[in-house]
Amino acid sequence: MKVAVWDTYVTKKDGSIMHFDIIAPDHVRDESTIHAFGRAYLKTKGQENQALTAKECSFCHIESVRKAWEEPIAQQGYYIYEMENCN
Repeated sequence: MKVAVWDTYVTKKDGSIMHFDIIAPDHVRDESTIHAFGRAYLKTKGQENQALTAKECSFCHIESVRKAWEEPIAQQGYYIYEMENCN
């Protein structure tokens, strides 16, 4: 399976920047769907209501799915790859 990687930077409530990728099947191209995935993730991190628009989240590239991403994508439709300040 091919997946689309959406590079995302969100300003947290404390002013620091969270950096994560939203990974979704490559056929999911609707930005509002991708942003909804990101907002659901932000809620789990206590960062609900933080801005997440095309300014914070943009399509980056297509790649082959990694083994660790397969189950979350099958269960919820996406995977979040955390990079910086996500905890």
